[in-house]
Amino acid sequence: MKKRLLKNAYKIYTFNDEDQILEFQNILIVDNKISKIGKDIPLDEDVEIIDVSNKILLPGFVNTHHHLYQTMFRCIDEVQELPLFPWLKGLYEFWKYLNEETVYLGSLVGFSELIRTGCTTTMDHHYVFPENSRKDLIDFQFKASEEIGIRFHASRGSMSLGKDKGGLPPNCVVQTEDEILEDSERLIDKYHDKDEFAMKRVLLAPCSPFSVTKDLLKKSAELARKKGVMLHTHLAETMDEEGFCIQMYGLRPVELMEDVGFIGGDTWFAHGIYLNDEELKRLRGCGIAHCPSSNMKLGSGICRTSELFKNGVNIGIAVDGSASNDGSNMLEEVRRAYLLNHLKYADKGLSAYDMVKIATKGGAKVLGRNDIGTLEEGKAADIVVYDLNDICYSGTHNPLTSLVCCGNTSIVDMTIINGEIVFKDGKLANIDETEVARNAVRHSKELIKMQRNLKSE
Repeated sequence: MKKRLLKNAYKIYTFNDEDQILEFQNILIVDNKISKIGKDIPLDEDVEIIDVSNKILLPGFVNTHHHLYQTMFRCIDEVQELPLFPWLKGLYEFWKYLNEETVYLGSLVGFSELIRTGCTTTMDHHYVFPENSRKDLIDFQFKASEEIGIRFHASRGSMSLGKDKGGLPPNCVVQTEDEILEDSERLIDKYHDKDEFAMKRVLLAPCSPFSVTKDLLKKSAELARKKGVMLHTHLAETMDEEGFCIQMYGLRPVELMEDVGFIGGDTWFAHGIYLNDEELKRLRGCGIAHCPSSNMKLGSGICRTSELFKNGVNIGIAVDGSASNDGSNMLEEVRRAYLLNHLKYADKGLSAYDMVKIATKGGAKVLGRNDIGTLEEGKAADIVVYDLNDICYSGTHNPLTSLVCCGNTSIVDMTIINGEIVFKDGKLANIDETEVARNAVRHSKELIKMQRNLKSE
C-alpha cells in the first residue's frame, strides 16, 4: 500500500456538489484514490509527505477531443490559413503516409504536452487507416499511454465514405464497414475496462458526416450499445458540413444523427458550433467537446457555450488537433474558452471558475465518468498542483481567476494520475522527453518529405 500526503495546500478547489474551496488542508492518497481530505489527518510512518504550502490543487483536466497523430503534422505551410474542408483535403495527402511509428510517437508527444499542462485524462479520435498501413494502429496508442501513465479513452475512429462515393477523403485512407466493425469489436474486447478507476477505455467514433456512410453510423451505434461503450463524432463544426448534410441527405447534421440513432446520454460531439435553439434542447443529456483554439485557427466559428451550459448539455474543453491548434496545451485551452465566451457574451459570460469546472468535472461527465473530475474522498487521485508564487501572478486577488487570466507559462508544478506522480519539477517521470522529441522530429520530417518529393516529380 502506497501513501502520500499533500500537506497544507493554500487552496483546494474540489468542484464537488457543494463547490467547496478548502484552505490550508491536506489530501491523503492511498494507492490510486483520495482517502482523506482534512486539516488533521492521522499519519503512519510510511507516508510520503509532499509540502504544497502556497500552492493550489485542482482535479486534473479532462481533454474531451484530440487527434494525437496530428502532432507529427503541425505547422505545415501548405495548409495554413485554410478553412476546414480545404485544410482537410490538403492534409489527407500527408496523412496517407502515417504508420504505427507516427501513431506511437504522436501519442507520446501529445500525452507529454497534456500532462505538463494539467491534463490527467484524455480521449483521442484516430480515424485515419491508410491502405498500406497496419490495421492495429490503436494498439500503439495504448502502448504509449501505458508507458507515460495517462488515463486514456481511445476511440476506434473510421472513414468509409471516399471521394468516389461523394465523401471528402481520398479512397486510400478509407476502409470498408466490415473492416471497421471487426476491428472495433476487437479493440473493445481487448482493452475496454468498465471498472472504476479504469486507465483504458474504448469508444466508437465514426469521423464525421462527410466521411462515413449512414449505414456505418447506424452499425457503430448498435455495436457500441451492445458492448456498453460510448459514441463520438464531429458535428456542426462548419457551414460547409451543414451544406454537405443537406445536399447529401436532406437533413441538418443533428437531424442526421437522430435519424441514425446517434443521440443519447452515451454520445458526445466535437465542436457543436452551428446549432439552432431547438437543436440545443434536443441535445440535452448529450455532450459537446468545445475546441476554442481549433475553431479560431480554422475560422469555424464560436461555440454557444453559455446556451449549452444553461440547456443541460454536458460540456467539456478540448485541445483538438494538433494540426488545427497546433498544441496540446490544456490550460491555454481553458483560457481561450473563457476569453471566447466573454467575446460572445460580454458581462453575461461564464466565470473563470465555471470554465475550470467545465474542464474538470464537466469533461468527466462528457466521458461518462463519475470517479474522476472532482477532489473528493473515494475519487481517483488525479490531482494537479499549481505554484502561483511567480512574479507574473503578483497583484492578483483570486487564485483560480489568476490561473486562467495571468501567467507566462501553462506548465504545472506537479501532475498526479491514479496516485502516481507523472510530472514534477519540470520533468516527466516515465519517459525520456529528449529522446522522444528527437525521434518525433526525425519521423515527422520523413513523413512530410515523402509527400513533397512526390509532388515535385
